[in-house]
Amino acid sequence: MKLSENEADVVEASNLQLLQSLLDSIPHTVSFKGKWSLIGTKLSDLKSKLSDLSDFPSNPLSVDILRSLSQTLTQALSLSLICHSANPPGGKLKTQNEVDSISAKVDSHIKDCEVLITSGVLHDGVVSTSSASVSKRESIRVESRNLITRLQIGSTESRNSALDSLLGLLQEDDKNVLIAVAQGVVPVLVRLLDSSSTSEIKEKTVTAIARVSTVDSSKHVLIAEGLLLLHHLLRVLESGSGFAKEKACIALNALSTTKENARAIGSRGGISSLLEICLAGTPSSQAIAAGVLRNLANFADTRENFFEEDATPVLLTLASSGTVLAREYSISCLSNLVRDDDNLKLVIVRKGAMDSLRTFWDSAPSVRSLEVAVEFLKNLASDERLVDYIISDDFLPRIIDVLSCGVLGVRIQSAKAIFRLACNTKSRKELGEQGCIPPLIAMLDGKAIEEKQAASKALSTILIYTGNRRIYKKEQRGIVSAVSLLDPSIPNLDKKYPVSILMSLTHSKKCRIQMVNSGALLHLQKLVDMEVEGARKLQETIGRGKLWGVFSRP
Repeated sequence: MKLSENEADVVEASNLQLLQSLLDSIPHTVSFKGKWSLIGTKLSDLKSKLSDLSDFPSNPLSVDILRSLSQTLTQALSLSLICHSANPPGGKLKTQNEVDSISAKVDSHIKDCEVLITSGVLHDGVVSTSSASVSKRESIRVESRNLITRLQIGSTESRNSALDSLLGLLQEDDKNVLIAVAQGVVPVLVRLLDSSSTSEIKEKTVTAIARVSTVDSSKHVLIAEGLLLLHHLLRVLESGSGFAKEKACIALNALSTTKENARAIGSRGGISSLLEICLAGTPSSQAIAAGVLRNLANFADTRENFFEEDATPVLLTLASSGTVLAREYSISCLSNLVRDDDNLKLVIVRKGAMDSLRTFWDSAPSVRSLEVAVEFLKNLASDERLVDYIISDDFLPRIIDVLSCGVLGVRIQSAKAIFRLACNTKSRKELGEQGCIPPLIAMLDGKAIEEKQAASKALSTILIYTGNRRIYKKEQRGIVSAVSLLDPSIPNLDKKYPVSILMSLTHSKKCRIQMVNSGALLHLQKLVDMEVEGARKLQETIGRGKLWGVFSRP
């Protein structure tokens, strides 16, 4: 509550009088003389800081400190008078505890004064009251600084109230989060999490940290806090309330994207705690925990921790029975785990991975969410032992169907999956018969280089089967689209794949003429100079037979 300047002056004068009385009393103490001497030194420091606060007597934060200080000084003066006796009436032990308590309170008041003086909020108060109007952004900045200061000073109740106000401010707008972060809220929250003794304040602090983590441009500030923040978030995962665990998972989802943090989470038991949430948490917390696990499984250093915790049964269960988001994250996590481990691929397929994948695929709420499923299938297909499983479980029609979808990432992953599935004559034949060639040709004309690359790579393998070449030749843009990819000016595209596509079609005179008419020889000489695999052979093959007259046409 704000006081008038006269009322504030009275409080300040009262404190100075109490302080001086205490300083006069201390030299006469007999009991615990050394402790009182130290308190006297601290009071001298405090006196100088009170002088700095005197320029802002009516600021609400100054008033709170002065009122609290008044109580401490009154208690200290009474106790010092008791200690004038060599035998305090309350007994030595009780009195010593009381003296230590007063010393700690004086330390706290000094710290609070330092925070208040250095924070700049006292000047903010002067500006806000003297200015006729301030911008909304400036008012948020002032409020943020005020709340950040309140989080560092005063009683537990005061800090709890400041946390409530801060959470309200952060929830209003992402811009408010950015302003608060710029004012230094993150280190203060981490220190509060480190020093807080109440579960309520810890829960609210984790909630505030989680909110900051949802704004992408603020994540680096959290990551900069390093192991201390990770340590406390993992403690919350172990022993916090269900609500706090969920908020801790939200924060960890942002922090687990770096290799160092992932390694720290894995080595400190984080995977075990996250799997426990996946088993017994609320539906929303299960999904968020699975998202963190997905991030961790991206790094080779943490995969051993997954095996130690026998994570795959939990992930497979969640992939079949969790919320849509939980299933998506679980499948993505499994996909990351099996990426470089053929033995694990075989194990999880035997444990029912294909059933979980099919269930998710057929019930996916949108094509966009299928990207993780297609990528998982692609990773499984890199083990040739599993290709027959995938084909017999009717996944080829599903893969081919999404080749023509409107989501670039899904199309790219589908083409990559087809490249891996086309590992033998049987699978190449089935892929061609089920219609993968026309959509792959359409992808050759896509805008994204990665889409062109994935499609050309898949087609180069599929066309090894002779029957698929007949299908390809029937497509009107097949030759033209492949020739266009020979252009050396197209960056980051491996030319050996379009060269391979065209080379597989050179047995047909009609196709060779189409290649020349489409300008293939213009590009091939440059590719030969660049030593692109197969370029010279293709140049010699389609340049043979007196086609140069055709080539020379404008």
